Amino acid sequence: MKYYFPFGETVKPLVQEDRTPKKVFVLGVYASAVHARWMNGTSTKCNALAVASEPRIFWDGNPKEAATIVSRIKIPKELGTLEPADERFNGPSAKVLHEHILAPWGFTRKDAWLCDLLPETRLNDGQVNAIKREYDKVRKEYGLNEVTIPKRPSKFCDSKRCEEIIAELEESKAELLVLLGDIPIKQFLNVVANVNCKSLQEYKECHGYGVPTDVVINGKSIKVLPLAHPRQIGGLGSHSGNWYKAHQEWELHRH
Repeated sequence: MKYYFPFGETVKPLVQEDRTPKKVFVLGVYASAVHARWMNGTSTKCNALAVASEPRIFWDGNPKEAATIVSRIKIPKELGTLEPADERFNGPSAKVLHEHILAPWGFTRKDAWLCDLLPETRLNDGQVNAIKREYDKVRKEYGLNEVTIPKRPSKFCDSKRCEEIIAELEESKAELLVLLGDIPIKQFLNVVANVNCKSLQEYKECHGYGVPTDVVINGKSIKVLPLAHPRQIGGLGSHSGNWYKAHQEWELHRH
């Protein structure tokens, strides 16, 4: 089934493109999107409206790429213009991944196989509200498409998806599995492996923050490293100061 963004772009799954063997496998939650600022004259209709799938998994928000993607999206001139959103709205998780997760281990993106529980974007409450407030009220008048992207779910991964992720993990040949936050622990690791820790907090209490442990997945042993979600690590928007501090201390000890 196809899902549509405001102004017509379709949602595309984001998966690892370079499928050569990697040193580390990173498992996140769900894909993000390219965000645009919607202007009408001097009025800002929306500072960061999701308008397209990212060009690749864990996209870094490259401004030139953002401008190219946003420029191809056509909107009625009466509704104003789209321009790339402020840089903090595009690719923040990838920047955290590169600088604060991979780099402290001496890895670059080329060393990593990237994966999400759900390889497509979904709408958070802020996006749902912006669409209702600004887009839906003019949609019929201007013949715009309906936005059909589902809302952010509570469950991102079923048993079939877990099997697909295991297959990717084995294909990657990675010896280290990094889990970003509680959700990959609860919805993947706790499903496919026999582990005592059910959350990041429990891992921290049992082993310390950022300490890899040996886990058996599909009959094979692998080092598993649960870390905070990039939102916490980077202090992005609403976040936990405790996890932010824990990760900063971990980084200091890695250098």
